Amino acid sequence: MHDDPARRRPVIALTGGIASGKTAVSDRFAGRGASVVDTDRIARDVVAPGSDGLAKVSAAFGPDVIDDAGALDRRALRRRIFDDPEARARLEGILHPLIATRAREAIDAATGPYVILVVPLLVESGLFNDTDRVLVVDVPESVQLERLTARDGVPPDQARAALAAQAGREQRLAVADEVIDNTGTLEVLDEQVARLDREYRGLRPGV
Repeated sequence: MHDDPARRRPVIALTGGIASGKTAVSDRFAGRGASVVDTDRIARDVVAPGSDGLAKVSAAFGPDVIDDAGALDRRALRRRIFDDPEARARLEGILHPLIATRAREAIDAATGPYVILVVPLLVESGLFNDTDRVLVVDVPESVQLERLTARDGVPPDQARAALAAQAGREQRLAVADEVIDNTGTLEVLDEQVARLDREYRGLRPGV
């Protein structure tokens, strides 16, 4: 994922279902010196007020998806695309290239021994299929539902709908090179990250 192979760092795509604990995992890798590139954050940046991305979204979906402060009205946009696959595809066609470009720029600028590229919708989007490894943060769907309803205050029907909108657990595990089981204690999570940190530091890009 780097134009100059001699300078390239190993890139590990980190993915997982909603409420699986991806941020807890990526934060631990960052604490060990890895460079973290989070496409969720990039997705927000590319539609920031005044951005070219926001202008393209407004042109495609109309002024109703822009709030009075000139920012993206995410709730209004979700309503537009929720039951409309064509609208969702149109939005992805606008945002995915912008996200991919910004992510690759961040990867090129990384200074850590390896890069953790956080891509929540790795399976669904088809983006970043040239990373060196894929790391899946895994929990049973029952745990995802419990966390969404108890921790985030999401009603059960909305929690189930959120899970249904993503790739299934089996689909994610099918593309995994490594898996972190995030159903245990934080100490167990730390141990898993420490082990993978040692492994990733020994990776050669492209292998």
